[in-house]
Amino acid sequence: MSLPRYVLRRALLGALQVLVVLVVVFVLVEALPGDAAVTIAGDNPDPAVIATLRAQLGLDEPAWLRLWNWLVGALHFDFGRSLAGPAAVADIIGSTVGPTLLLAGLTLALVVPLSVVLGVLAANREGRIVDRAITTGTLGLYSVPEFAMGILLVTVFAVQLRWFPPTAVGADLLSRPAVLVLPVVVLLLRPICSLSRLVRAGMIEALRSGYVRQARRAGLSAVRVQLAHALPNAVAPAVQQLARTADWLIGGVIVVEAIFVVPGLGTTLVESVSARDLPVIQGLAVVLATTTVLVNLAADVVARILAPAASEAGR
Repeated sequence: MSLPRYVLRRALLGALQVLVVLVVVFVLVEALPGDAAVTIAGDNPDPAVIATLRAQLGLDEPAWLRLWNWLVGALHFDFGRSLAGPAAVADIIGSTVGPTLLLAGLTLALVVPLSVVLGVLAANREGRIVDRAITTGTLGLYSVPEFAMGILLVTVFAVQLRWFPPTAVGADLLSRPAVLVLPVVVLLLRPICSLSRLVRAGMIEALRSGYVRQARRAGLSAVRVQLAHALPNAVAPAVQQLARTADWLIGGVIVVEAIFVVPGLGTTLVESVSARDLPVIQGLAVVLATTTVLVNLAADVVARILAPAASEAGR
């Protein structure tokens, strides 16, 4: 299958996945107890006021009609207005997406080189003390949940040693980069553990392959053999795993933002679920689902370019 046709097929599948996610999110939010109109009305609400609010918010319409109207609006990037205030959903997402993108971007920018370096180092020292130390350490760190690691790092490095701020409350993330250190470390640990092990396994297999032996017989230097012949095929499975890492980051960022009080999309999502703010939840679902689909698509395309045969075999 040609690359353009493959990309088109994956893009159509991704659009279907986004649609399914939106419908599922809508059904789950509908199943939540409570009423947004009652929440907006406050304590001791007047039934007449509640009825007026439900009519203004369109909550008195059938669920299928509200879902249809919202989907049509989403095609024009109109996610409606928050039920908890007059702000537009797009404005709420735009004002909180910065910290989340910063955390996720720093994590993805650091996880790739660190994972490749550790994986290649372990593969070149297969069976030796360096390989055993990296393998044991990554396996142990991978078993620790994000919230436990976050609490541990805050206790040791923020509370006891006071090297870094414990939270991001009232801090400008760009002007005080020390605030980002602990959250980024928490987000980095598990992806590095999984990706470095994949790179190690792929590198060991590649170094034993026939084309690498042929490259060595041709007189190529060891560095060129590893970088030009072994590494691209070793990295291909890790690229696909990187897409799953991006998926994991969506959940990981929510946990990390809650621990370190970072005002990003994760915090907004938690607050919106608590307030039963359906438009904001659905808007965030569009952003997160679309991001996940695009990242997976990009990873599959890169993996196919790096190792077409392996990519075909994987499907």
